[in-house]
Amino acid sequence: MTATAYPVVGRREFLFGTLAIGVMAALPGVAFAQVAADPASDAVRRLMVLSTQNALNRLGQPNGFLTSNVARFGLPTLFAKGAATASGPLAQGAFRLELIQKLNYFAEFGARGAVPAMAEASRKLPIPNATAIVQGQPTAATSALRLEMGSGLVNALRGPIEQALIAAQDPTIAQAVAALPGVTLGDVAQAIALSADNGIWYEIGSAEAEIRANPAASGDSALAAGLAAARAPVPAPLPPAAPKP
Repeated sequence: MTATAYPVVGRREFLFGTLAIGVMAALPGVAFAQVAADPASDAVRRLMVLSTQNALNRLGQPNGFLTSNVARFGLPTLFAKGAATASGPLAQGAFRLELIQKLNYFAEFGARGAVPAMAEASRKLPIPNATAIVQGQPTAATSALRLEMGSGLVNALRGPIEQALIAAQDPTIAQAVAALPGVTLGDVAQAIALSADNGIWYEIGSAEAEIRANPAASGDSALAAGLAAARAPVPAPLPPAAPKP
């Protein structure tokens, strides 16, 4: 498997980010909702623009999920429980592996289709304490964005995935659905979206950590300067002057 260029961020580290702080970002082509009031706020916006852009661009490419160390997902619970999985195609290792590959493939459509929802959510996010985000964990901004969106990304993923499933009429997917009474392509899309949701967030977090580790490599001098300024320690106050004799 080809490893992603982003550093792998552990799930515990990802979820430990500064969850109580909102951030605001927009994807390529979307103007910032407001001019940053301070360098730290501007740095957070630029950081999330690049992090989200890098992650979605990668995952939306052919084999984007399959070649990502943090976004590739296994067989969703929908296909891994119940009596139907004890026999038939879902009980066969080779078929399950092929199904995993197909599900990861259809997740790419969700990643591309979720761009507008990510942009809208990013534009509306407040930044009550940008300095705390910059000085927080390597994935603090991503954690804040995920907390604010809740299930919004899953909802944005499902539609494009279901449309792609219906258009493709993939025989492997069809065989798996046929083995599960009552399951529809909508259910499959929901299962993929739930799995892809986690993968996208971890990919965004990894992209954020990479940018933080080397801001100059982003090519955004304002981002690099803003991160550096927000990380700089605050000078200690001078002691009061001694009284004159």
